[in-house]
Amino acid sequence: MQPEQILFEPVITEKALGEKAFGGYVFKVHPKATKIEVKMAVEKVFKVKIKSVNTVMVRPKTRIRGVQVGHTSHYKKAYIRLMPGQKIEELEV
Repeated sequence: MQPEQILFEPVITEKALGEKAFGGYVFKVHPKATKIEVKMAVEKVFKVKIKSVNTVMVRPKTRIRGVQVGHTSHYKKAYIRLMPGQKIEELEV
């Protein structure tokens, strides 16, 4: 897979913003991407050095609207930890 196919979008949540204090970022990634592929994609796209990558599959949640029952979509999330002194300029708020 190409790096552009692996990384979908950064996750902007309260927990994800808290990771930035420790040099961490969170991305939605392709469900079949491995940690090594995610690491190579982030290093190539953002030109930074990666210390570690942790991934987690986010399960769908049930949502009820009146009598209709639905589900949110499931996806894979990657927690990226950068080397000390590194940061991704494009994602700084």
